[in-house]
Amino acid sequence: MESKDIYNNIIDYLTQVGDVFTESLFKLGSSEISLSTVIYFFLAFIILFFVAGKIKKFLINRVLAKADINRGLSESIGMITKFVILIIGSIVIIQSAGIDLSALSLLAGALGVGIGFGLQNITNNLVSGIIILFENPIKVGDRIEVGDISGDVVNISVRATTILTNDNISIIVPNSEFISGKVINWSHNDRNIRFNIPVGVSYNEDPRQIKELLLLVAEENGNVLKKPEPTVFFEEFGDSSLNFTLLVWTKTYTDKPRRLISELNFAIFEKFKEHNIEIPFPQRDLHIKSQPEMAGAKKK
Repeated sequence: MESKDIYNNIIDYLTQVGDVFTESLFKLGSSEISLSTVIYFFLAFIILFFVAGKIKKFLINRVLAKADINRGLSESIGMITKFVILIIGSIVIIQSAGIDLSALSLLAGALGVGIGFGLQNITNNLVSGIIILFENPIKVGDRIEVGDISGDVVNISVRATTILTNDNISIIVPNSEFISGKVINWSHNDRNIRFNIPVGVSYNEDPRQIKELLLLVAEENGNVLKKPEPTVFFEEFGDSSLNFTLLVWTKTYTDKPRRLISELNFAIFEKFKEHNIEIPFPQRDLHIKSQPEMAGAKKK
């Protein structure tokens, strides 16, 4: 076989391979979709997601980290930036592939029907995620309670939010629950929160001394803030005790409220024991009334 024939065979083979990639698989409006178009879309979107993720990390860790912006707001800005890049990049990829966006109107209509019948929850979560990112009712690093779930927000995506509990368990919560339900955000404004510790003592004790001892307990605990100052309220004269409330502020145990309350309760018990303060328990008086002799009973 002459070299010219080999060359022609190679050209024919490459032409056939090229025809496989350029042959129309289906039509989208007036645009022909071929295998090469599908491969282009696949590779282009992989690169787009990779670049958008890198830009988000660079913006959060390098640019916004140098500004006086809290972590939650930085995460929100990074997520919104990534979202915008994905939308613009998707439009550029579609148009560069030679597909007229007006040809997607039929697909959009079908998608709208699908959303109306089967994707309500997904759409609700997506819209709720966008609202959360813009309004910032919660942000990464916040201590929140939603339903019976309590923990720290570690990630907010467009569809769901990840909460890390004190048991180191990650719980994925749909974003719609943060918009339609009641959410307790312990650190919405700042990390300083106040704890109320109820205490009851015997009626034999001096309320002034109890106040001094409770304030001393708060002062000796390194996790209690000096400003705002701890406070003691004399709440009421209870059934069996004089009832007080110790109010303390902290920013170190926002994510571990039970631990600080436990520390203070231990310290209060030891302080009361040291000063012979009586902690009462509920007491009830039982009166036994004798029954009169039944009428008609035989007399002895």
